[in-house]
Amino acid sequence: MRPWSKRAQEGMTLIEVLVALLILGVGLLGAAAVQLNALKYTDSARMTSQASFIAYDMLDRIRANAAADYTVTPPTSGNLNVARDQDLYDFTHNIVNFGGATATGTISLSQRVYTITINWDDSRAANSANSRRSFVLTSRATTDPVTTP
Repeated sequence: MRPWSKRAQEGMTLIEVLVALLILGVGLLGAAAVQLNALKYTDSARMTSQASFIAYDMLDRIRANAAADYTVTPPTSGNLNVARDQDLYDFTHNIVNFGGATATGTISLSQRVYTITINWDDSRAANSANSRRSFVLTSRATTDPVTTP
């Protein structure tokens, strides 16, 4: 046996240290990317939930004041004396507060079925400059008239 082969290794080489650091760095970058994606999608889900709350709130207001026409243009200021005007003002105000100035909401009526649509910019989650998301709620807000055969 050769005399130098009996010596025990006394540490790591520089290449082993660099490889270990490379593996650790790639792992940390991967974990950071997963965390960033989780934040993006959590924000997108929060905005969808908020749009849902606003749409269901508006539908409840329509049901509570079934005789009013909610398909008119929303007023620019609230009016506590007219429930419909205050409801529409709150609807548009809530949409702008949650989705920014570019967020919009519409209410349409077709054959006693209301459709509430809320659109907002969700470019943060979609990784594109102009990505619009929408939430659509469709429901019959009034009962059918009773007819006798």
